[in-house]
Amino acid sequence: MRPPVKPDKFKVYNERAMKMKKDPRLFISHSSLYNALFICLQQNGGITPFQVNRRVLMSYSNIASTATYHKCIKKLVELGYISYSPSYHPIKGSLISWQEEIA
Repeated sequence: MRPPVKPDKFKVYNERAMKMKKDPRLFISHSSLYNALFICLQQNGGITPFQVNRRVLMSYSNIASTATYHKCIKKLVELGYISYSPSYHPIKGSLISWQEEIA
């Protein structure tokens, strides 16, 4: 069994969610994907980096288009919300790091 997510991760998530709400560069799809990433972080016990699967994230976030998914991931990386290391292996997932500090 994985350890529970530390309360400081929830604090960081809440602060970022409020910041995302005010950021005109982000849309609901970005927020939805960010929420899906937080679910995956929780499932990993709050330990970063963690592996993610595009299909799972798209399902959690209700994003139907892979193009939209990639645009959202790219924008979240560009704005410093996450670090993303893609995996081109069909079984291994890509690695996501939850950034502690954002610009």
